[in-house]
Amino acid sequence: MKIIIDAMSGDNAPQEIVAGAVRAKDELGIEILFVGREAEVLACLGARQREFEIVHTEEIITMDDDPSTATRRKKDSSMAVALKLLSEGRGDAVVSAGSTGALLTGATLTVGRIRGIRRAALAPVLPAGERGVMLIDCGANVECTPEYLLQFAYMGSYYASKILGCDRPRVGLLNVGTEDSKGGELQHRAFALLKNAREQGRINFIGNVEGTSVFNGDCDVVVTDGFTGNVLLKTTEGVIRYMMKTLKGVFYKSMPNKLAAAVLKKDLAAMKKSMDPNEVGGTALIGISKPVVKAHGSSNAASFFSAIRQAKVFAESGIIEDIKANIDCMKIKTETTNENA
Repeated sequence: MKIIIDAMSGDNAPQEIVAGAVRAKDELGIEILFVGREAEVLACLGARQREFEIVHTEEIITMDDDPSTATRRKKDSSMAVALKLLSEGRGDAVVSAGSTGALLTGATLTVGRIRGIRRAALAPVLPAGERGVMLIDCGANVECTPEYLLQFAYMGSYYASKILGCDRPRVGLLNVGTEDSKGGELQHRAFALLKNAREQGRINFIGNVEGTSVFNGDCDVVVTDGFTGNVLLKTTEGVIRYMMKTLKGVFYKSMPNKLAAAVLKKDLAAMKKSMDPNEVGGTALIGISKPVVKAHGSSNAASFFSAIRQAKVFAESGIIEDIKANIDCMKIKTETTNENA
Protein backbone atom coordinates (compact mmCIF):
# COMPACT_ATOMS: atom_id res chain seq x y z
CA MET A 1 0.00 0.00 0.00
CA LYS A 2 1.20 3.51 -0.86
CA ILE A 3 0.07 6.63 1.01
CA ILE A 4 0.48 10.03 -0.65
CA ILE A 5 1.64 12.70 1.79
CA ASP A 6 1.08 16.43 1.39
CA ALA A 7 4.43 17.30 2.96
CA MET A 8 4.14 21.10 2.93
CA SER A 9 0.78 21.70 4.66
CA GLY A 10 0.27 22.22 8.37
CA ASP A 11 1.82 24.36 11.10
CA ASN A 12 4.82 22.07 11.53
CA ALA A 13 5.54 21.13 7.92
CA PRO A 14 7.65 19.63 6.62
CA GLN A 15 9.69 18.45 9.64
CA GLU A 16 6.94 16.83 11.71
CA ILE A 17 5.06 15.62 8.64
CA VAL A 18 8.14 13.81 7.32
CA ALA A 19 9.00 12.39 10.75
CA GLY A 20 5.49 10.96 11.15
CA ALA A 21 5.59 9.46 7.66
CA VAL A 22 9.00 7.85 8.23
CA ARG A 23 7.65 6.23 11.38
CA ALA A 24 4.60 5.02 9.45
CA LYS A 25 6.82 3.38 6.84
CA ASP A 26 8.78 1.60 9.55
CA GLU A 27 5.89 0.49 11.75
CA LEU A 28 3.01 0.01 9.30
CA GLY A 29 4.91 -1.54 6.40
CA ILE A 30 3.63 0.90 3.79
CA GLU A 31 5.17 2.93 0.98
CA ILE A 32 5.25 6.70 1.23
CA LEU A 33 5.09 9.19 -1.64
CA PHE A 34 5.93 12.73 -0.53
CA VAL A 35 4.60 15.72 -2.46
CA GLY A 36 6.29 19.05 -1.81
CA ARG A 37 9.50 21.02 -2.11
CA GLU A 38 12.05 18.32 -2.76
CA ALA A 39 15.05 20.01 -1.15
CA GLU A 40 13.16 20.64 2.10
CA VAL A 41 11.79 17.09 2.25
CA LEU A 42 15.23 15.61 1.54
CA ALA A 43 16.75 17.71 4.31
CA CYS A 44 14.23 16.25 6.76
CA LEU A 45 14.90 12.70 5.59
CA GLY A 46 18.65 12.91 6.12
CA ALA A 47 20.37 9.58 5.59
CA ARG A 48 17.11 7.90 4.54
CA GLN A 49 16.58 9.90 1.35
CA ARG A 50 16.89 6.91 -0.98
CA GLU A 51 13.99 5.08 0.68
CA PHE A 52 11.27 7.52 -0.37
CA GLU A 53 9.67 8.75 -3.57
CA ILE A 54 9.23 12.52 -3.87
CA VAL A 55 7.19 14.51 -6.38
CA HIS A 56 8.46 18.08 -6.43
CA THR A 57 6.08 21.04 -6.20
CA GLU A 58 6.77 24.70 -5.46
CA GLU A 59 3.49 26.18 -4.27
CA ILE A 60 1.87 25.84 -0.85
CA ILE A 61 -1.78 26.41 0.03
CA THR A 62 -1.98 28.54 3.18
CA MET A 63 -4.81 29.35 5.56
CA ASP A 64 -5.06 32.76 3.86
CA ASP A 65 -6.04 31.20 0.52
CA ASP A 66 -9.70 31.02 -0.44
CA PRO A 67 -10.66 27.39 0.27
CA SER A 68 -13.15 27.27 -2.58
CA THR A 69 -10.58 28.15 -5.25
CA ALA A 70 -7.19 27.30 -3.70
CA THR A 71 -6.48 23.99 -5.46
CA ARG A 72 -7.61 25.40 -8.80
CA ARG A 73 -5.53 28.57 -8.52
CA LYS A 74 -2.49 26.80 -7.10
CA LYS A 75 -2.36 23.74 -9.32
CA ASP A 76 1.32 23.20 -8.50
CA SER A 77 0.69 23.18 -4.75
CA SER A 78 1.54 20.12 -2.69
CA MET A 79 -2.12 19.56 -1.81
CA ALA A 80 -3.44 19.90 -5.37
CA VAL A 81 -0.78 17.62 -6.83
CA ALA A 82 -1.25 15.03 -4.07
CA LEU A 83 -4.98 14.84 -4.88
CA LYS A 84 -4.24 14.64 -8.60
CA LEU A 85 -1.85 11.73 -8.02
CA LEU A 86 -4.54 9.95 -6.00
CA SER A 87 -7.07 10.42 -8.80
CA GLU A 88 -4.54 8.96 -11.25
CA GLY A 89 -4.01 5.87 -9.12
CA ARG A 90 -0.46 6.70 -8.00
CA GLY A 91 -1.38 5.87 -4.40
CA ASP A 92 -4.12 4.40 -2.23
CA ALA A 93 -4.90 7.40 0.00
CA VAL A 94 -3.93 11.02 0.67
CA VAL A 95 -3.13 12.55 4.05
CA SER A 96 -2.86 16.32 4.45
CA ALA A 97 -2.66 18.69 7.42
CA GLY A 98 -3.64 21.65 5.26
CA SER A 99 -6.74 23.82 5.06
CA THR A 100 -9.85 21.73 5.68
CA GLY A 101 -11.95 23.70 3.23
CA ALA A 102 -9.32 23.57 0.49
CA LEU A 103 -8.80 19.83 0.98
CA LEU A 104 -12.52 19.10 0.89
CA THR A 105 -13.08 21.25 -2.21
CA GLY A 106 -9.99 19.86 -3.93
CA ALA A 107 -10.94 16.27 -3.15
CA THR A 108 -14.46 16.84 -4.45
CA LEU A 109 -13.30 18.47 -7.70
CA THR A 110 -10.17 16.40 -8.39
CA VAL A 111 -10.87 12.96 -6.94
CA GLY A 112 -14.65 13.23 -7.08
CA ARG A 113 -17.50 12.09 -4.86
CA ILE A 114 -18.87 8.57 -4.96
CA ARG A 115 -21.53 8.58 -7.65
CA GLY A 116 -24.88 9.27 -6.04
CA ILE A 117 -23.49 10.90 -2.89
CA ARG A 118 -24.75 14.47 -2.68
CA ARG A 119 -22.10 15.83 -0.31
CA ALA A 120 -18.94 14.48 1.28
CA ALA A 121 -18.79 14.83 5.06
CA LEU A 122 -16.14 15.31 7.72
CA ALA A 123 -16.40 12.51 10.24
CA PRO A 124 -14.14 12.75 13.33
CA VAL A 125 -14.19 10.18 16.11
CA LEU A 126 -14.82 11.76 19.51
CA PRO A 127 -13.65 10.23 22.80
CA ALA A 128 -16.50 8.21 24.29
CA GLY A 129 -16.28 4.76 25.84
CA GLU A 130 -13.79 2.24 24.57
CA ARG A 131 -14.19 2.88 20.84
CA GLY A 132 -15.33 6.47 20.59
CA VAL A 133 -18.32 7.91 18.75
CA MET A 134 -18.34 9.17 15.17
CA LEU A 135 -19.70 12.66 14.51
CA ILE A 136 -20.92 13.22 10.94
CA ASP A 137 -20.88 16.04 9.73
CA CYS A 138 -18.60 18.41 11.65
CA GLY A 139 -18.36 21.36 9.29
CA ALA A 140 -18.22 20.43 5.64
CA ASN A 141 -21.90 21.20 5.01
CA VAL A 142 -23.28 24.09 7.02
CA GLU A 143 -26.66 23.85 5.28
CA CYS A 144 -28.08 20.37 4.80
CA THR A 145 -31.12 18.69 3.30
CA PRO A 146 -32.81 15.63 4.83
CA GLU A 147 -31.26 13.50 2.08
CA TYR A 148 -27.77 14.64 3.11
CA LEU A 149 -28.44 13.52 6.69
CA LEU A 150 -29.78 10.19 5.46
CA GLN A 151 -26.60 9.61 3.49
CA PHE A 152 -24.44 10.72 6.42
CA ALA A 153 -26.19 8.10 8.56
CA TYR A 154 -25.47 5.31 6.09
CA MET A 155 -21.85 6.36 5.54
CA GLY A 156 -21.23 6.81 9.26
CA SER A 157 -22.75 3.41 9.96
CA TYR A 158 -20.44 1.69 7.45
CA TYR A 159 -17.43 3.52 8.89
CA ALA A 160 -18.28 2.68 12.49
CA SER A 161 -18.78 -0.96 11.57
CA LYS A 162 -15.49 -1.35 9.71
CA ILE A 163 -13.21 1.10 11.52
CA LEU A 164 -14.57 1.24 15.08
CA GLY A 165 -15.56 -2.42 15.12
CA CYS A 166 -19.18 -1.79 16.12
CA ASP A 167 -21.70 -4.56 15.59
CA ARG A 168 -24.81 -2.94 14.07
CA PRO A 169 -23.73 0.63 14.90
CA ARG A 170 -26.34 2.61 16.79
CA VAL A 171 -27.15 5.76 14.80
CA GLY A 172 -28.63 8.80 16.53
CA LEU A 173 -29.93 12.09 15.12
CA LEU A 174 -28.63 15.03 17.16
CA ASN A 175 -31.57 17.07 18.40
CA VAL A 176 -32.81 19.28 21.22
CA GLY A 177 -34.72 16.40 22.80
CA THR A 178 -35.23 12.67 22.44
CA GLU A 179 -38.93 12.80 21.59
CA ASP A 180 -39.84 12.05 17.96
CA SER A 181 -41.49 15.45 17.56
CA LYS A 182 -38.46 17.52 18.58
CA GLY A 183 -36.49 19.81 16.28
CA GLY A 184 -37.23 21.86 13.20
CA GLU A 185 -38.29 20.87 9.70
CA LEU A 186 -34.85 19.45 8.81
CA GLN A 187 -34.83 17.17 11.85
CA HIS A 188 -38.47 16.11 11.34
CA ARG A 189 -37.94 15.09 7.73
CA ALA A 190 -34.57 13.46 8.41
CA PHE A 191 -36.11 11.53 11.32
CA ALA A 192 -38.79 10.11 9.01
CA LEU A 193 -36.17 9.00 6.47
CA LEU A 194 -33.99 7.39 9.13
CA LYS A 195 -36.97 5.66 10.71
CA ASN A 196 -37.91 4.21 7.34
CA ALA A 197 -34.34 2.98 6.83
CA ARG A 198 -34.54 1.30 10.23
CA GLU A 199 -37.84 -0.38 9.39
CA GLN A 200 -36.23 -1.77 6.23
CA GLY A 201 -33.44 -3.20 8.41
CA ARG A 202 -30.74 -1.14 6.70
CA ILE A 203 -29.42 0.94 9.62
CA ASN A 204 -29.79 0.67 13.38
CA PHE A 205 -31.42 4.06 13.96
CA ILE A 206 -32.14 4.63 17.67
CA GLY A 207 -33.93 7.97 17.29
CA ASN A 208 -33.08 11.47 18.47
CA VAL A 209 -30.16 11.97 20.84
CA GLU A 210 -29.27 15.02 22.90
CA GLY A 211 -25.78 16.43 23.32
CA THR A 212 -25.52 14.84 26.76
CA SER A 213 -25.98 11.40 25.19
CA VAL A 214 -23.05 11.72 22.82
CA PHE A 215 -20.47 10.86 25.47
CA ASN A 216 -22.56 8.43 27.50
CA GLY A 217 -22.06 5.53 25.13
CA ASP A 218 -25.70 5.66 24.01
CA CYS A 219 -24.84 5.64 20.30
CA ASP A 220 -21.97 4.95 17.91
CA VAL A 221 -22.77 7.48 15.16
CA VAL A 222 -24.15 10.98 15.70
CA VAL A 223 -25.74 12.51 12.60
CA THR A 224 -26.17 16.25 12.23
CA ASP A 225 -25.67 19.20 9.90
CA GLY A 226 -22.20 20.67 9.61
CA PHE A 227 -23.02 23.86 11.52
CA THR A 228 -24.32 22.09 14.61
CA GLY A 229 -21.67 19.39 14.36
CA ASN A 230 -18.86 21.93 14.24
CA VAL A 231 -20.21 23.72 17.31
CA LEU A 232 -20.37 20.38 19.16
CA LEU A 233 -16.85 19.44 18.06
CA LYS A 234 -15.23 22.75 19.01
CA THR A 235 -17.11 22.86 22.32
CA THR A 236 -15.92 19.35 23.12
CA GLU A 237 -12.31 20.26 22.35
CA GLY A 238 -12.56 23.36 24.52
CA VAL A 239 -14.13 21.51 27.45
CA ILE A 240 -11.44 18.80 27.31
CA ARG A 241 -8.66 21.40 27.34
CA TYR A 242 -10.31 23.27 30.21
CA MET A 243 -10.88 20.09 32.20
CA MET A 244 -7.30 18.87 31.81
CA LYS A 245 -5.92 22.30 32.71
CA THR A 246 -8.16 22.52 35.78
CA LEU A 247 -7.30 18.99 36.87
CA LYS A 248 -3.60 19.74 36.57
CA GLY A 249 -4.07 22.84 38.72
CA VAL A 250 -5.84 20.82 41.39
CA PHE A 251 -3.08 18.23 41.61
CA TYR A 252 -0.33 20.87 41.83
CA LYS A 253 -2.19 22.93 44.43
CA SER A 254 -0.63 21.36 47.53
CA MET A 255 1.79 18.68 48.63
CA PRO A 256 -0.98 16.20 49.56
CA ASN A 257 -2.52 16.72 46.14
CA LYS A 258 0.86 16.14 44.48
CA LEU A 259 1.23 12.89 46.38
CA ALA A 260 -2.26 11.87 45.25
CA ALA A 261 -1.28 12.70 41.66
CA ALA A 262 1.79 10.48 41.99
CA VAL A 263 -0.41 7.59 43.11
CA LEU A 264 -2.83 8.17 40.22
CA LYS A 265 -0.16 8.95 37.62
CA LYS A 266 -0.76 5.83 35.52
CA ASP A 267 -4.54 6.26 35.48
CA LEU A 268 -4.28 9.98 34.75
CA ALA A 269 -1.96 9.28 31.83
CA ALA A 270 -4.44 6.74 30.44
CA MET A 271 -7.29 9.25 30.77
CA LYS A 272 -5.26 11.96 29.03
CA LYS A 273 -4.36 9.57 26.22
CA SER A 274 -8.01 8.63 25.68
CA MET A 275 -8.84 12.31 25.14
CA ASP A 276 -5.77 13.19 23.09
CA PRO A 277 -6.61 14.08 19.46
CA ASN A 278 -3.11 12.95 18.52
CA GLU A 279 -4.22 9.37 19.13
CA VAL A 280 -6.79 9.64 16.33
CA GLY A 281 -4.66 11.91 14.20
CA GLY A 282 -7.19 13.10 11.68
CA THR A 283 -10.65 13.17 10.18
CA ALA A 284 -11.84 11.03 7.30
CA LEU A 285 -13.56 12.70 4.35
CA ILE A 286 -16.45 10.30 3.86
CA GLY A 287 -18.14 10.26 0.46
CA ILE A 288 -15.04 10.92 -1.66
CA SER A 289 -14.39 8.14 -4.18
CA LYS A 290 -10.92 7.41 -2.74
CA PRO A 291 -9.62 7.69 0.84
CA VAL A 292 -8.64 11.19 1.95
CA VAL A 293 -7.76 11.99 5.57
CA LYS A 294 -7.44 15.49 7.04
CA ALA A 295 -4.74 15.54 9.72
CA HIS A 296 -4.77 18.19 12.42
CA GLY A 297 -3.27 21.48 11.28
CA SER A 298 -1.02 21.51 14.34
CA SER A 299 0.05 17.88 13.84
CA ASN A 300 3.30 16.77 15.38
CA ALA A 301 5.03 13.58 14.25
CA ALA A 302 2.94 11.37 16.54
CA SER A 303 -0.33 12.91 15.42
CA PHE A 304 0.56 12.68 11.74
CA PHE A 305 1.61 9.05 12.18
CA SER A 306 -1.85 8.36 13.63
CA ALA A 307 -3.48 10.07 10.64
CA ILE A 308 -1.50 7.87 8.24
CA ARG A 309 -2.49 4.79 10.23
CA GLN A 310 -6.11 5.89 9.95
CA ALA A 311 -5.72 6.33 6.17
CA LYS A 312 -4.27 2.84 5.86
CA VAL A 313 -7.16 1.26 7.76
CA PHE A 314 -9.62 3.37 5.75
CA ALA A 315 -8.11 2.22 2.45
CA GLU A 316 -8.20 -1.44 3.50
CA SER A 317 -11.68 -1.38 5.00
CA GLY A 318 -13.90 -1.61 1.92
CA ILE A 319 -16.13 1.23 3.17
CA ILE A 320 -16.19 2.97 -0.21
CA GLU A 321 -17.26 -0.28 -1.88
CA ASP A 322 -20.03 -0.68 0.72
CA ILE A 323 -21.33 2.80 -0.04
CA LYS A 324 -21.27 2.15 -3.79
CA ALA A 325 -23.13 -1.15 -3.40
CA ASN A 326 -25.91 0.46 -1.34
CA ILE A 327 -26.21 3.84 -3.01
CA ASP A 328 -29.75 3.22 -4.28
CA CYS A 329 -30.98 2.91 -0.69
CA MET A 330 -29.45 6.27 0.17
CA LYS A 331 -31.42 8.40 -2.27
CA ILE A 332 -34.78 10.05 -2.06
CA LYS A 333 -36.25 8.82 -5.33
CA THR A 334 -39.27 11.12 -5.23
CA GLU A 335 -37.07 14.24 -5.31
CA THR A 336 -35.39 15.60 -8.41
CA THR A 337 -31.94 17.03 -7.98
CA ASN A 338 -29.08 17.95 -10.28
CA GLU A 339 -26.52 18.23 -7.47
CA ASN A 340 -24.98 14.79 -8.07
CA ALA A 341 -21.69 14.54 -9.88
